[in-house]
Amino acid sequence: MIPNKVTLVEVGPRDGLQNEAQPVVAAHKVELVHRLQAAGCCEIEVTSFVSPKWVPQMADNAEVMAGIRRQPGVRYSVLTPNMQGLAAALPTHPHEIVVFGAASEAFSRKNINCGIEESIERFRPVVAAAHAAGLKVRGAVSCALGCPYQGEVTPDAVERVVRLMKAIGVDHCGIADTIGVGTPRRAQAALERALKHYSLSEVSGHFHDTYGQALANIHACLQLGVQVFDTSIAGLGGCPYAKGATGNVATEDVVFMLHGMGIETGLDLDALVDAGAFISGVLGRPPVSRAARALLAKRGLALSAA
Repeated sequence: MIPNKVTLVEVGPRDGLQNEAQPVVAAHKVELVHRLQAAGCCEIEVTSFVSPKWVPQMADNAEVMAGIRRQPGVRYSVLTPNMQGLAAALPTHPHEIVVFGAASEAFSRKNINCGIEESIERFRPVVAAAHAAGLKVRGAVSCALGCPYQGEVTPDAVERVVRLMKAIGVDHCGIADTIGVGTPRRAQAALERALKHYSLSEVSGHFHDTYGQALANIHACLQLGVQVFDTSIAGLGGCPYAKGATGNVATEDVVFMLHGMGIETGLDLDALVDAGAFISGVLGRPPVSRAARALLAKRGLALSAA
């Protein structure tokens, strides 16, 4: 069942930088996107159209979208949680929009003050309007493997949200381990529920590495035939529910693993390491990626030997 080719959706510019404490100027965000597409990234989540009051890091969304030199074959997506966000996003010409809902009732009520069904129903007009504009809609089921408020989240709870998203017309379903507590068998169980309602090509995994389980979870999902995963360059983005913990799994680490398994990604690992080093330098810290740090150290040794 393990696929010969895997597509990685690069979420560093949006989900990664959105969770960083320090702001990054639009020019650096644009440069990061340019470096990522030069490294072969064909799916890039660029920014989010949300209230700058709540997410000030994404206040430059339109500026960033306008600054990108678009390449043929690259799809640029944006997060739009409501109609206001979609209205702001449409003039910037994204290829895809992203909506999300929690698999945890406690998380939903704590964060957006409504239950799961109401939260998903709010996306119905957004999905309809996006489709009318010719855009694909990707949905993410957050807290699918655990919740910071209620703890365990069952596969039944995950499938409930998957059904709701399917009912409002969401085209693609991503299963997200938002706090990084998932382990391989639990990851498989959650994605199996999504695969009951979506085709293999329209199901993806989004794993955080808080407890060091992200690569193991991805490997487990590869065994189900899953061929799309979200990753973040240099491991950008912390986990807001686990102080000091890492967040999204690093693109470089996933690519190193996949290439070692003989799985095609279309990505240039050395160019990804350069892109990760660039944005890490902007942030004033080394990359979180273990593979990137090892390869950068190896380069340094090679240079010193020369």
